[in-house]
Amino acid sequence: MTPTLVDPFQRAIRYLRVSVTDRCDFRCVYCMSENMTFLPKKDLLTLEELDRLCSAFVNLGVEKLRITGGEPLVRRDIMTFFRSMSRHLESGALKELTVTTNGSQLAKYAQDLASAGVRRINVSLDTLDEQKFADITRWGRLPQVLKGIDAAQEAGLRVKINTVALKGFNEDELFSLTEWCASRDLDLTFIEVMPMGDIGNEDRLGQYWALSDLRARLAERYTVRDTDERSGGPARYVRLEETGQKIGFITPLTHNFCESCNRVRITCTGEIYTCLGQEGHSDLRAPLRASEDPAHIEDAIRRAIALKPKGHDFDYSRQDVQGKMSRHMSHTGG
Repeated sequence: MTPTLVDPFQRAIRYLRVSVTDRCDFRCVYCMSENMTFLPKKDLLTLEELDRLCSAFVNLGVEKLRITGGEPLVRRDIMTFFRSMSRHLESGALKELTVTTNGSQLAKYAQDLASAGVRRINVSLDTLDEQKFADITRWGRLPQVLKGIDAAQEAGLRVKINTVALKGFNEDELFSLTEWCASRDLDLTFIEVMPMGDIGNEDRLGQYWALSDLRARLAERYTVRDTDERSGGPARYVRLEETGQKIGFITPLTHNFCESCNRVRITCTGEIYTCLGQEGHSDLRAPLRASEDPAHIEDAIRRAIALKPKGHDFDYSRQDVQGKMSRHMSHTGG
């Protein structure tokens, strides 16, 4: 199908990430401050509005839809939305419906997600040490997350672990985490910490662990082979010959992947950010609420895509956090 949404740099937009809530039951130190002020309910898109907006993107050629937050599974009645989106999977217009979660609610919802057509999920997990997990999430409980991962696998969901590489925090768990994922047949992707939002006293530069260094550490123990595999997102993948497992690297800082960017993000308030690392955005909530006519919101989407920039400005190279975003990741969506 000829792409309907093409940005000014001739990149076809096939991938939409939608935050359904800014709320979360964790307070991860690189994502939120401990005492967050959340948005009033009236500012959030309703589930019906989320349906209309996502359906408009699907109608314009988006083939992959990822639901994020905050923690998406704490949104009241969120399974109603997943079940509604499954109609686009059944029609063939949508190729994949997936979710990024902290895993806390998976024991409750894994089977419902599978029944709605979700086949793969990403679970954020930065450590297998129970005390360190409590420290980094502030409110989280590791056994609850591990139980959720078990439930997801039992429901037939393919689970990928997303681990933020944090200097001085999980460096010593590189091999134990890798081996744990291999033993459980879990995919694993490492992510460089990004300068998003005011997180209180946490030191962004001190947290930053370049994935080029992490990969070099892996190569000390394993044979690391590059692959051509792409999942529709920013990750680049390698395979470890000794375990056969796939490892992903998301490197917004050491390797700018903007040239192949095929995605945009919608916040829980209906703003579209066409670049995670830029402040520019457009409001889709107003046109969505102004008219029930799908053409009205589709026109607004096209105008927003026409403003998509070439790339982000994240930069730690000057021993300072350059290109820092004022908004929290929980508002934009992970």
